[in-house]
Amino acid sequence: MGLKNSHPKLFPGDIVEYPRNKYFSHFGVYYGERDGVPYVAHLTCRDADTKIPLFGRALRSEVRLDPLELLGTKYRVNNMMDDTHSPRDFHTAVKQSIDEMMGQAVTFDILFHNSEHQATLFRYGVKRSEQIEKIYKHIMPAWKELFSEKKL
Repeated sequence: MGLKNSHPKLFPGDIVEYPRNKYFSHFGVYYGERDGVPYVAHLTCRDADTKIPLFGRALRSEVRLDPLELLGTKYRVNNMMDDTHSPRDFHTAVKQSIDEMMGQAVTFDILFHNSEHQATLFRYGVKRSEQIEKIYKHIMPAWKELFSEKKL
């Protein structure tokens, strides 16, 4: 995953990926520095006790600004859609979107609105989660078969 040098040069608006396990990562958008401390905007649960409950949803979520390394010391830049989508300008679009979302109640949904969806929405104006798309590639053929056999 390119994490040997886990402190890449970051530019405001870059998508920062924090691997959590071999299947999933947490994502945020590099916001820049405040008093010399680098910050990332990311979708997270409001309460530390909040778990991702039934069906992968958390109603008490929000976009927060946290110090870059508070989310993890191993991270990388993953501007995954730069080849297909133009990144929005940080100062005129991304920063404004982040500032407007801060503190607003957001429903986290593992399949439809996770931290990767939020990060790509900020950077490109498009919601997308490659990690969920990979899961769909494995699940959908099995579901299609069950539907056709009327077992689901």
